[in-house]
Amino acid sequence: MAVEVKELLEAGVHFGHLTRKWDPNMAPYVYMERNGIHIINLYKTAAKIEEAGEALAKIAASGRKILFVATKKQAKDIVAEKAGNINMPFITERWPGGMLTNFVTIRKAIKKMATIDRMKKDGTFLTLSKKERLQVDRLRAKLEKNLGSIVDMTRLPGALFVVDIKREHIAIKEAQKLNIPIFAMVDTNSDPRQVDYVIPANDDASKSIDKILTHVTEAVKGGLNARKAEKEAKAEGKTETKAAKPEAKAKPAKKEAPAKKVAAANEEE
Repeated sequence: MAVEVKELLEAGVHFGHLTRKWDPNMAPYVYMERNGIHIINLYKTAAKIEEAGEALAKIAASGRKILFVATKKQAKDIVAEKAGNINMPFITERWPGGMLTNFVTIRKAIKKMATIDRMKKDGTFLTLSKKERLQVDRLRAKLEKNLGSIVDMTRLPGALFVVDIKREHIAIKEAQKLNIPIFAMVDTNSDPRQVDYVIPANDDASKSIDKILTHVTEAVKGGLNARKAEKEAKAEGKTETKAAKPEAKAKPAKKEAPAKKVAAANEEE
């Protein structure tokens, strides 16, 4: 899906922060200053969205997960909806420290959720006292709130997509330590050097966040569809190979007796 500058303009993607709050490293992406506010160059934003989209589509097509991170109020619901639609993990509550760098511990917590669910299914849960059941329920609810959206993430993600890199600085640092590619909406008050794929944009307005996330998730969806099509093509190829079995080899004809032996046999008769 091509990115139109007009639609970015209508969504308010171009509004940056106050000029006194800007980060000088964002200078290449700033178009002008108006009423003490920096205006982002939307032509560069459109180009960066397409560049990031291509890279994300490749990651999705390779079968790796993309972890979406946005804990600010105006982005939480949008990210949860958009990432959920393409079946990608997301963090919209507080970032759990060591989420990436101590992933083994996080997986243990997720397994604890599964254990509690099994207890409820097999009746073990009912054997606990009322107080213990209450404690287990509270623990399950807490784990669900913080980690429920990453239950299917069985290994480290192939990439991170972040809304507001200043707010999510811990997530950024963890991804940097593990060399996980970082894609992000970067406003004029942030340092773009922390990110591998910068999308210069207003990261405070819900309309702006929604517009960028729509394009990004569409690109990821394209990668997932390409992977699905490739799998189906391979499956069809295997089926055809099995169906087209090689013809049974004809048995070699018996060698005829040499002419001399035949003649000798006739004479004896």
